[in-house]
Amino acid sequence: MHGCRTTLLLLLLAPGTALAQNRTHMERAYEGVGLSPKLGAQIPAGLVFTDSDSTAVQLDSLMQRPVLLTFVYHTCPMLCSVLLDGLTRALEDVPWTPGKEYDLVSVSINPDEGPAIAAHQRARYLARLGRAEADWHFLTGDKEAVGALAESVGFGYKWVPEQNEYAHPAALIFLSADGVVTRYLADVAPYGRDVRASLVEASQGTIGSLLDRVFLFCFQYDPASNSYVLAARRTMRAGSILAAVALIGFLAILWRREMARPTPVA
Repeated sequence: MHGCRTTLLLLLLAPGTALAQNRTHMERAYEGVGLSPKLGAQIPAGLVFTDSDSTAVQLDSLMQRPVLLTFVYHTCPMLCSVLLDGLTRALEDVPWTPGKEYDLVSVSINPDEGPAIAAHQRARYLARLGRAEADWHFLTGDKEAVGALAESVGFGYKWVPEQNEYAHPAALIFLSADGVVTRYLADVAPYGRDVRASLVEASQGTIGSLLDRVFLFCFQYDPASNSYVLAARRTMRAGSILAAVALIGFLAILWRREMARPTPVA
């Protein structure tokens, strides 16, 4: 009788035990996966990848302008295409052309992917972007080069055999022209205004208009909302400055009118 009770107890506990073991196993499988922002970090020099036209390209050679970097893999069942689709939609609200004012770089985290699939994706997303002069670098490379780049910007990913896919985060990573990380947007559907502001930041003001600079003065990035939000003090300060400038301009006009009046003859 005692043996029957023990067997019954084990049967009742078995599902919970198996579930706990499976959860622990999955936590270990996904350990190290995620985004660890490294603002101000420098990407390594001399990393070589293969472009979609099968030519070798040193990543440093693309650092002539601000860079919007994404990590993807093209056989990803869902997340990567969602990210690239969201980015393409956001770029509709960005007035500058990739390949001219800034560069778009998408690096595959799967070392088994090569130029053929990269070329297919490049053609697909350039067609969606719909800008004749635009360029978009879809790079592939060996495990070491991709790993070094990903580690330098805090992008943690891992192959999960049980799922037969890569586990990875989704983010837009902005780099300055000298390869320094300036901003992260961890969003698969970013706002065009946030992408635009991040590019102006990465360019250190070399692209964009006076309106973009005023926007960056009045708005600041908020990690909690993953967006640029109104900075009350800065906005009040900007408003005070603009009001003072307007008042000085108005007084100058009055002064000029007064000076232009003919002097009455006695």
